Amino acid sequence: MPRYARYYQRSNTNVYHIILRSINQQEIFYDDTDRSKFIQSLKNTKEKYQYNLYAYVLMDNHVHLLIRDNQNNLSKIIQSIATSYAVYFNKKYSRIGHVFYNRFKSMNVDTLSYFMNLIRYIHFNPEKAGMCKYDAYNWSSYQKYFRKKGMLDSNEVLQMAQMDKEGFKIFHKGYSRTKEFLLEDFEMDKTCINDETAIQKIRELLGIENLSLIQNLKPEKRDEIIVQIVEIKEIERKQLSRILGVNERAIYRAIKKNKEAK
Repeated sequence: MPRYARYYQRSNTNVYHIILRSINQQEIFYDDTDRSKFIQSLKNTKEKYQYNLYAYVLMDNHVHLLIRDNQNNLSKIIQSIATSYAVYFNKKYSRIGHVFYNRFKSMNVDTLSYFMNLIRYIHFNPEKAGMCKYDAYNWSSYQKYFRKKGMLDSNEVLQMAQMDKEGFKIFHKGYSRTKEFLLEDFEMDKTCINDETAIQKIRELLGIENLSLIQNLKPEKRDEIIVQIVEIKEIERKQLSRILGVNERAIYRAIKKNKEAK
């Protein structure tokens, strides 16, 4: 039985962005029956582990999920979803072997602003991939926000964001105008490392033992150092903010300023 797990740091909110990717970028959904089966696996697992589901999208070779793990069962949740679908998929298409990579990707979601922009990013995946308009895609959670019943915890999202359903529509229409986050903040293409390893890499790069000194530097010098650090591909912006004690917005501005200067 494959092991669907990975090292991850527990989120303060227990909310996680999960990406399940197929082996070798192979298609994992050939028809709507396959997609329906995966949705059923989500429903069954949600009933078993009592997690909250805020957003999802099924793409050809990967799946995005936004969940809150209420009982510290994240690895078990993902293993249950992935294994259930893999058994179905292998049987239907007379194949053997893994369907998903053994180690799923996860990112902590610790602020409401990031949470809402991430929901919007997830829903826009089909449009970004050139498949169809985000609001016409049947296999994301977007349309489910406008239905009364279902497995999605949509009312909780609307309450947290202080939006009604019309406001949720307007929020999505403003996707292309959002400036608060970089696209790579949602992509998770980087290989995540833990804080201890990240701190060691930063110390080696800068030759500085006490990293807390960085937050007290003049903004120009601090931004220069931040730009150096983000070249370490495994370190996330949120993680860097936590390590340096520097506001995420300041890190974003430093990265953006550097890109514009090139």
